[in-house]
Amino acid sequence: AIHYHSPRKNHPFVTINCAAIPETLIESELFGHEKGAFTNAIEKKPGRFEAAHQGTLFLDEIGELSLMTQAKILRFLEEKEFNRVGGSKTIKVDVRLITATNKDLSQLIKKGQFREDLYYRINVVPIVLPPLRERREDIPLLVNNFTKKFSEENQKNLKGVSKEALELMVSYEWPGNVRELENLIERVITLTNNEYIQADELPLPIINQSKTNGLRESVLSGQISFSKAEEEFEKEIILDALRRANFIQSHAAEILGISRRIL
Repeated sequence: AIHYHSPRKNHPFVTINCAAIPETLIESELFGHEKGAFTNAIEKKPGRFEAAHQGTLFLDEIGELSLMTQAKILRFLEEKEFNRVGGSKTIKVDVRLITATNKDLSQLIKKGQFREDLYYRINVVPIVLPPLRERREDIPLLVNNFTKKFSEENQKNLKGVSKEALELMVSYEWPGNVRELENLIERVITLTNNEYIQADELPLPIINQSKTNGLRESVLSGQISFSKAEEEFEKEIILDALRRANFIQSHAAEILGISRRIL
């Protein structure tokens, strides 16, 4: 969005996942190399910085870079120039740099794993993206987007998500954030034959967490007593254990850590 709403929108938008490229190759990927610079370097290759000239270079997972590579990126940001691996010619490019990380870079600095000078150089305009549980109003939008996407990919005539299923997804904590939500929608759409995704098609952790949250709110708001909530919670756990054990009581008791008689 930053790139395509800027004066650079007609120039390249280049991305690189720093965590997906081996340390031995990352410098070549970023800055390019000359022919014969290393084994298998059979021809000259421009790097991502050159490819992004007058456009934007997006470094994802920048916290995964080694201190040596960090130093070379810092030099580029300060001088606006670099050398290809194995080359002596200085190359100047005009690039906007955007970086992202799911790590706390300030903590990496304290551990000596991230350069403090680079941190302050890239931290000009920080954008903090909250976890999905802190922006639940985004969940219906994401669900609709992923539903449309995977319905088309799987050639399913899916019309959407039922109200009950959406309520469960909105109330879930989503420890895996958007990736977890996307994977869930893909899995359900692959398996469903319904016109709408139903609540009972969602994984048990989502269903159970919603019920637990609902019981807690009912108790705190005075709608039901604590003992009634305790009874309902126990009932749900027992039913889940029975389902997992295909309703064989001895197996369910084993899952719960109690005897068949107590169950």
